[in-house]
Amino acid sequence: MVVLALDTTTPAGSCALAIDGVVVREEASDASLPPATRLPVDLMNLLEHTSTKLADVHAFAVATGPGSFTGLRIGIATMQGLAFAAGKPLVGVSALDALARIAMTEAAGDRIATWVDAWRGEVYAALYDAEREIEAPVVANPEIVLNSLRGTPTLFIGDGARTYRDDIFRMMGEKGRSADIPVPLLAGTIATLANAGTDAYSPPHAIRPLYVRRTDAELARDARAAE
Repeated sequence: MVVLALDTTTPAGSCALAIDGVVVREEASDASLPPATRLPVDLMNLLEHTSTKLADVHAFAVATGPGSFTGLRIGIATMQGLAFAAGKPLVGVSALDALARIAMTEAAGDRIATWVDAWRGEVYAALYDAEREIEAPVVANPEIVLNSLRGTPTLFIGDGARTYRDDIFRMMGEKGRSADIPVPLLAGTIATLANAGTDAYSPPHAIRPLYVRRTDAELARDARAAE
């Protein structure tokens, strides 16, 4: 099975091609270019570099979040368009699930805390026991999240773990450690997760972003309604 995957949850993002669960090629995007400009070119270049035709792709996969509202919308819309045009399924994969899968090789029995930088002094965070999610995604101040994690060995991964590394070690001490690659590319792992999770296949229009945080437009609407 050939899976073409895209991640736009980080400023750069990445795309990847996997065949039968093995990543053939994974490429980072150019963060200096806006997503709407770079994504189609990145995907077509990836197919060219792997001598793959779009018609050869059996399924598409995309990171559903959390991350930038704009990046998620453009990424999902891009893959929905390709899946619709090809008449193939689209698989949505949480970036936090992908981070947990990557961290498993280092976890050695520790819990895995997946942290994505949510800006505004917050992180998108979830907690895993191996690949099993044991605490659902939240968006919160890092210290609030760390208070709930104290006392149990925990491996942290993600750009949020890199941003708040000092806070992690200050509050967790020897119980907290950082993954060797705190900010890995995710598209390859998303492709392999999509290949394994055939039950998760959905029609393209059914894929929805995992925002976690409410959008500014929603907050402004509620504020107006409360006046």
